[in-house]
Amino acid sequence: MAKKISAGRIKVIYAFLLLFGPAFILIFISTRNCEHVFKELDYYGQVPSYSFTTAEGNEITPADFKDKVVLFNILQNTCLDTCNIAYWHVNQLIYQRIRKNKNEVNDVRIISIVTDENGDPVDDIIIMRDMIKDRVEAYDPEVWMIVKGDPKQLYDHEYSGVNLAQKGEKMVGGQSFMQRMLLVDRKNELRMVRSGQIEKYVRDIYGHIALLLKQYDKEAARNEK
Repeated sequence: MAKKISAGRIKVIYAFLLLFGPAFILIFISTRNCEHVFKELDYYGQVPSYSFTTAEGNEITPADFKDKVVLFNILQNTCLDTCNIAYWHVNQLIYQRIRKNKNEVNDVRIISIVTDENGDPVDDIIIMRDMIKDRVEAYDPEVWMIVKGDPKQLYDHEYSGVNLAQKGEKMVGGQSFMQRMLLVDRKNELRMVRSGQIEKYVRDIYGHIALLLKQYDKEAARNEK
């Protein structure tokens, strides 16, 4: 009886392998050789070198962010909420997502340059830092940095044939340079320019950050093979 049962099991296993074995082999081969394909962000050239000072008194330069993805924006010292960026959306849709994701909080930095209403540098940025600290849940100055310095260090850069720092009505997307957020990669190259005033664009900015991090993950996995 045991021999009959054993023989029956062997027949079942044989039939299963005959039917599904080729499919499993194809899946195994394809998964070993395939790579996930992600859209890669465009390149807009190396951004100019810069030097800013944080509200804590530390100087920062591109050398401090060679392994980081950096999102730059401008905050107006007399108008936090709406003048340059939609601060609430930047907080909720970008910063809070970053801080809740261990990988992202290690790889991404937000740098807000404080200026006056004309986009010129200001010296007193402690008030702005304290406002952010009071309004942002779990604010971390190492992740979201409030800095002072001339934003034209960064914005004096060509994007789609237009200088980002130029003033006047005919500007990229019809937006003032003070409203633009810049995404810079680990090699200090500009990868994205978006308005920070519109919720849709702020969501888009986070999507671009996620794409860039996926690109780096893909490259790391390829190098491990």
